[in-house]
This record gives sequence, C-alpha cells and structure tokens, in this order.
Amino acid sequence: MSAWIALLVALLVATLVAYNGLVRSRERTREAWSGIDVQLTRRADLVPALVEVVAGYASHERETLTAVMEARASLVAAARPAVAANASAELGICLGQLFMVAEGYPELRAVESFVALQDQLTDLEEKLAYSRQFYNRNALDFNTRIRRFPTFLLARALRLPPFEFFDADEGAAELEIRFVGRNPRTGC
Repeated sequence: MSAWIALLVALLVATLVAYNGLVRSRERTREAWSGIDVQLTRRADLVPALVEVVAGYASHERETLTAVMEARASLVAAARPAVAANASAELGICLGQLFMVAEGYPELRAVESFVALQDQLTDLEEKLAYSRQFYNRNALDFNTRIRRFPTFLLARALRLPPFEFFDADEGAAELEIRFVGRNPRTGC
C-alpha cells in the first residue's frame, strides 16, 4: 500500500514540476513577444515623422509615402508573430524604397532631423533583431517542452498551443524588389 502512495506522490510531484515548467516557459515567451512588440511599436512611431520630413522635400513621391504609411498601419494592426513578421518585412521594403527616394535629394540627406530619424531607425532594427532572436529562442523552448514526453500529455490536457516563430526571412526575398521594381502588394 505504501508503494502505491509513494508512486502517487511521485506522479503528483512530477506533474507539478512539469506544469510549473510549462507555465514558466510560456510566460517567458510572452515576455519575449512583448519585447518585439515594443520595438515594432517604436519603429512604427518613427515612420510618420520620417514620412513628414521626406514629404517636405519630395512631395511628388506621394505613392511611396502612402505605401509606407499603409505598411505601417498593417504592422500596427498585426497581433500574431507571423502576421507581424510579414508586416514588418513589408514596412522594411517600403522604408528601403523611401530611403532610395531620399538618395535623390541631397538637401534632404543633409537635414539633421532626417539623419537623426535614420539613426534611430537603424538602432531600432538592431534591437528588433535581438528581440526577435530572444523571442524565437523562448518559443522554441516552449514548443519543445509541449512536444516532449511526458509533458506533452499535460500540455495536451491543458490545450496549450505552440507559439508561432517571428520569422523575419518570410519577406527577405522581397527585399530584392526594391532594387528591381515595385512590390505589387504594397506598391513599394
């Protein structure tokens, strides 16, 4: 009889340890996503100022400026990592096009506010890359936990879905478009 009680206690302890590990991993991944969300929001907040500065010098480039703002709106509306990754890639393409437009205006490149915004955007891109790596590492850890035996039994009982990865490479092939022509989906 005491062997059954010991086995039951061991099973209960193992279940509690597995549950706490899943909760910790899920919360770390959610925290990591919030880091990406902060960087994406900061990036999206820079876009209107950047568009305004460029519009002052290149007002006839309305199509590009509109495409940048539409891509920004898509990024702001994105809620899931995969959607946000695609929207972020589209915004990157449009910003690349915007900077190509700016190359044609030497007086714009000399404007202090434009240079400062460009530097801030570069800094944000580096922080976003780090945040993306941190999130994906945590998502991988959580996804591995919910697929390993015996924790997958608990994860299935709790109906814990895997996290999506924030894959920046989904739009990477489209980056070539800015050197070749316009992207038909965004107009960039």
